[in-house]
Amino acid sequence: MESLFLDKIGLFSNQISRDDLKPGDHIYSWRTAFVYAHHGIYIGDGNVIHFTRGDGLEIGTGTFLDKIIVGSIPNHGGDNNNPCSNCGHQSNLDGVISSCINCFLSGGNLYLFEYGVSTAIFLTKLRGGTCTIAPSDSSDEVISRAKFLLLHNVFGNYHPFENNCEDFAIYCKTSLMVGKDYMLGRSGQASSVSAAACIARMVSPWASNAIRLFTDIGMRKDVMKVPVESFVAQVNAVSTSAREG
Repeated sequence: MESLFLDKIGLFSNQISRDDLKPGDHIYSWRTAFVYAHHGIYIGDGNVIHFTRGDGLEIGTGTFLDKIIVGSIPNHGGDNNNPCSNCGHQSNLDGVISSCINCFLSGGNLYLFEYGVSTAIFLTKLRGGTCTIAPSDSSDEVISRAKFLLLHNVFGNYHPFENNCEDFAIYCKTSLMVGKDYMLGRSGQASSVSAAACIARMVSPWASNAIRLFTDIGMRKDVMKVPVESFVAQVNAVSTSAREG
């Protein structure tokens, strides 16, 4: 009940109706008990491009969080006996995929990730993964980036903390990439569950929010604009080198 109240007043997340959707929007849907959210880019005509892991499960931390996340994320495309009439059975797909809005939401509600928010608004959010101070590029650029990554099915290996669905959507919206020597990904979800944030949360929720602000991609100094063509070429080169090595 408390989560629903916070959601309604906008402190927890930013629920919208499908009628308000615009091509190029970064959208997300909270899973069970607001534990984890799945993110993607709405490209119009009821379709969403998003980054996922095979079997529809964003797992792989090697910690107790795997059990929580597995229980929070249903399949993206129905089941083997009753596949989606638009998408088919997608749960075995891996990487960057396109789904209808129904499969993307998987029965959850629809939320809009906000860009270019003020510091004051950012600090009022009780959870990471709902907004950023960084501005968004134009919708045409966002959609073009997402479609290019879909065409090549490239965004590296999925990792819940270091390279996840929120990271994918943020890159599509901004073309910003974090320096290689930084451990955390670009996502607010990752910073929310980092060790430092967990410790700060025990002291004060505002201390935790301050850490999220410090690690927000719109505040960090170790980011740069990376054209999608250059990014795909770099990822492919690394993959080729790893196979040959």
